Amino acid sequence: MAAMAGVASLALAGCGSSDEAGETVAAANLDGAIEKPNLTLGFIKLTDMAPLAIAQEKGFFADEGLNVSLVPQANWKVLLDGVIGGQLDGAHMLAGQPIAATIGYGTQADLIAPLSMDLNGNAITLSNRVWQMIRDDLPEENGRPIHPISASYLRPVVDAFEAEGKTFNMGMVFPVSTHNYELRYWLAAGGLNPGFYTDGDVAGTVGADVQLSVTPPPQMPATMEAGTIEGYCVGEPWNQQAVFMNIGVPVITDDEIWNDNPEKVFGLRKDFAEKYPATTAAMLRAIIRAQEWLDEDNGANRAEAVEILSRSNYVGADAEVIAASMTGVFTFEQGDTRPAEGFNIFFDKYAGYPYYSDAVWYLTQMRRWGQIAEDKSDDWYFNTARAVYRPDLYLAAANQLVERGEIEADDVPETDGFRGPQTGFIDGLTYNGRTPNQYLSSFKIGLQQGQRVTASGVSGT
Repeated sequence: MAAMAGVASLALAGCGSSDEAGETVAAANLDGAIEKPNLTLGFIKLTDMAPLAIAQEKGFFADEGLNVSLVPQANWKVLLDGVIGGQLDGAHMLAGQPIAATIGYGTQADLIAPLSMDLNGNAITLSNRVWQMIRDDLPEENGRPIHPISASYLRPVVDAFEAEGKTFNMGMVFPVSTHNYELRYWLAAGGLNPGFYTDGDVAGTVGADVQLSVTPPPQMPATMEAGTIEGYCVGEPWNQQAVFMNIGVPVITDDEIWNDNPEKVFGLRKDFAEKYPATTAAMLRAIIRAQEWLDEDNGANRAEAVEILSRSNYVGADAEVIAASMTGVFTFEQGDTRPAEGFNIFFDKYAGYPYYSDAVWYLTQMRRWGQIAEDKSDDWYFNTARAVYRPDLYLAAANQLVERGEIEADDVPETDGFRGPQTGFIDGLTYNGRTPNQYLSSFKIGLQQGQRVTASGVSGT
């Protein structure tokens, strides 16, 4: 990869590739001494924060000359505010958070995502009550439900709630979370409208068949047990926690909604990366090494990772609960544990590379449901993605690891920043990040060209 000349060009490096011409993204030049060795990084208690915990516990941060404090945050809003306000130097973030902040949805801040933390890792769980209402309708094989399970089986349940004058409520973790968009995608693929957002609205319930609300991840099982919600989409171990508590049943994992979907990112302020370029590279090198450790030798280190994550200063759930989804299996019910080798991917399949097309997908879902109020051109999607996702910074760190012999050259993609057309979606659609408006027009449920949302519903052609 060609290096860009000088740290002064760092701010423009994200726009330095020419994907239209098919040129590969160039690595930034991030050499130099560590400018800020003492760092505070935030996370939410989820198993996909693992790269941060492993970088700490295996000494990868220390190897890079960094003294890192990892601090759990109460919820995603607190975490976001901490990064924006400077109390946190960086964090395990929802992929949608730096994107939304950059476009000014919810809050305005210049955040970047120089690394993707993982692929997959979420699931959708239903309460025992709802599970019993749909269980007899599900097709079976050898006495077990056939997966993936379509949201269409919820239609009679939603209608029954409505007939009783009740709202069918489900939970997700944040308005711009992967979980929100995955839950919405699954519901819409099954013919259920999850609702639209009006301009400036964070509830997103206009026209909803199923109403979605925000609950912090660790509180999901208790919120469902209390009857406030009838199901939720969340990362692990909080789906497995419902199984172990015998209060709910996971019905679909997110790799069955979109196979190998990008999940969390490592996010930080743009001005931090500009002021501390060598520190940024050092952080990324340590996290990439942790990602490689998590996936090496076909997951041979996962048992140790489970023990580390079970500690109270990290995820704090029982090791047995964490292992039920992180060691190559996934438990749907007691006695129904299935192979799931790809449920958590941290390094393989270029999981760490922050593809522009991943950012574009999140932007399409924001537009689909009204969080982006008006139509945008394809170029707007591309330029916004380049402003936030920073493969140039990822490549700078990854190429240094290649030079040091700590990862292989083949572990680093040579790409213009866009994945090829992707299949593996539950609705059978193909996603091409180069044609976002064409992709948006393919959805049966979702805003179409010229449409916007008002309190009275969707208007426009």
